[in-house]
Amino acid sequence: MSTAPSATPHTVIIGAGIVGACTALELLKAGHRVTLLEPGLPGGEQAASYGNGCWLSPASVIPPALPGLWRKVPGFLSDPLGPLAIRWSYFPKVLPWLLRYLASGWTEARVQRTAVALRALVQGAPALHAALAEAAGVGHLIQRHGLLYIYPDRRDFEAEALAWRIRRAVGVQWVELSAEELRQREPELDPRYTFALLVEEGGHCLDPGAYVAALVALAESEGAERVTDRATGFRIEGGRLRAVLTPNGELACDRAVIAAGAYSKQLAAAAGDRVPLETERGYHAMIQGAEIGPRTPMMPSDGKMSITMTAGGLRCAGQVEIAGLEAAPNWRRAEILRDHLLRSFPGLPRDLPAERMRFWMGHRPSMPDGLPCLGPSRATPDIVHAFGHGHVGLAAAPRSAQLVMQILTGQPVAVDTKPYDAARF
Repeated sequence: MSTAPSATPHTVIIGAGIVGACTALELLKAGHRVTLLEPGLPGGEQAASYGNGCWLSPASVIPPALPGLWRKVPGFLSDPLGPLAIRWSYFPKVLPWLLRYLASGWTEARVQRTAVALRALVQGAPALHAALAEAAGVGHLIQRHGLLYIYPDRRDFEAEALAWRIRRAVGVQWVELSAEELRQREPELDPRYTFALLVEEGGHCLDPGAYVAALVALAESEGAERVTDRATGFRIEGGRLRAVLTPNGELACDRAVIAAGAYSKQLAAAAGDRVPLETERGYHAMIQGAEIGPRTPMMPSDGKMSITMTAGGLRCAGQVEIAGLEAAPNWRRAEILRDHLLRSFPGLPRDLPAERMRFWMGHRPSMPDGLPCLGPSRATPDIVHAFGHGHVGLAAAPRSAQLVMQILTGQPVAVDTKPYDAARF
């Protein structure tokens, strides 16, 4: 059998989330035959893309770990309802990942390097998504009105000086808002917030689940095939990919992209790369038909969660829980989000009927250093990694897809991909 690539390469993209959908569209434009392999409904409630915070934030360049975070680890273990919690039963298993997580933010220089690499993936995200949404016939789902970071006091902002100094160094710009200016922009917001930053280049998605579904539908209309199944491994012969394995047989192909989110670890191992991928379980709470809410999506510094008015209602998303893929949800964490939402907007009714309140939990695919895996696998250049985006999957998807396309087609790659190489571990 010849090892030469076919005239029309057939690429199987494993995963039809936001990264997989964007990658399918890029490869179709590059002339590939594309198959999307996905066990669930694209954009369905099982997907991380469905329940995220909706933000398209070019300022999301700071890794989760910052210098001194190690001092808080006992609190992560002792407080099951804190903004970052680690379940005791899972601690022994996650300890190696946690040590790498802490080390990634040990010094300001390390954080700066990560910020440069993340900025390359999220810069210009709202414009890129706007173009994709228009092509998919859902242009209204992408809004480009900026993002607000709100603080009870300017001193609270100054306590985060390191993160904002690094953001400025990599090109993020913002406008400071006084208490009066914030009141004018957000009259329903609790008056305890007296200072804010407006990142004007930011944007958001009104319905991430519907958006992903629309992108997959666009890919199908342009020739992609969607197969409802899951990948279990690969058949590699002579250093070349021959097929993706599934419970129902083989999918013969020339190339494959691993974009299976939090479920990518075993597939990466099958392609020769042992990566420390973990799931950061995130929650959201949403009030359907909310009477009031923010005009601009916002993140309160005292809650570390996003508050966004979406097509489905007023969504508050956040929380990080390290407990693996199998543990049952702790819905008290979603209730904390709801309670913070009610405190932030005191005009919301306190006697909400249960049918108007929606809770959700999903799995962020997270690498310990805050950077995704993007690039060829160790086993063969025919398999490319595209997973591990953590908190920036939605924002970083279009740029990540462009990089994957450039790698697979041999085009000049737009940015240095070394920071995303799976071999860094």
